[in-house]
Amino acid sequence: MKKNIHLSNNLLKVSCSCGNIIKIYSTLKKNFNIDVCYKCHSFYTGKQKISNSKGRLDNLKKRFGKINFIFS
Repeated sequence: MKKNIHLSNNLLKVSCSCGNIIKIYSTLKKNFNIDVCYKCHSFYTGKQKISNSKGRLDNLKKRFGKINFIFS
């Protein structure tokens, strides 16, 4: 390998707003903060609410008539 052309990997601390600290390797040089992590995100904690998107599609079809929707 050629010397002095590759980025260096640094050990960083990523701090979440819930207080969790995650250690990662990155080419960044400073520690940073995030809003949500795997310990406080609703998907990972099992508190996720599933919305009924079918009702929204039916409302759009009623509203706009016979327009073909790509996602229907």
